[in-house]
Amino acid sequence: QVQLVESGGGLVQAGDSLRLSCVASVRTFSSYTMGWFRQAPGKEREFVAAITWSADSTYYADSVKGRFTISRDNAKKTVFLQMNSLKPEDTAVYYCAADRYGSGSPRTVKYNFWGQGTQVTVSS
Repeated sequence: QVQLVESGGGLVQAGDSLRLSCVASVRTFSSYTMGWFRQAPGKEREFVAAITWSADSTYYADSVKGRFTISRDNAKKTVFLQMNSLKPEDTAVYYCAADRYGSGSPRTVKYNFWGQGTQVTVSS
């Protein structure tokens, strides 16, 4: 079982930056591919970014490419999402998710474990 706890969300203005963190309570964190997803009100949950368990590959949604950066610190069992140049359309609840030895898929069904989410609100 993997428990994930996100933090770092908040209310910011357009153009600002935020750094989300997700801490995992699992002994074998380094064997999990980690993903970030987001869900805006009335919309489906969508893929944002993923980093493979080996940390040799990262993937991004087109809407965040060049603005967001995913990274991980296996010693701290933490995955990060650095979000720069935030836009009002980035407003959503952001979730981290874990997929053991995953490929970095953008599909939600590939991830077995999910955090409770952290709210990000970007005002114009």
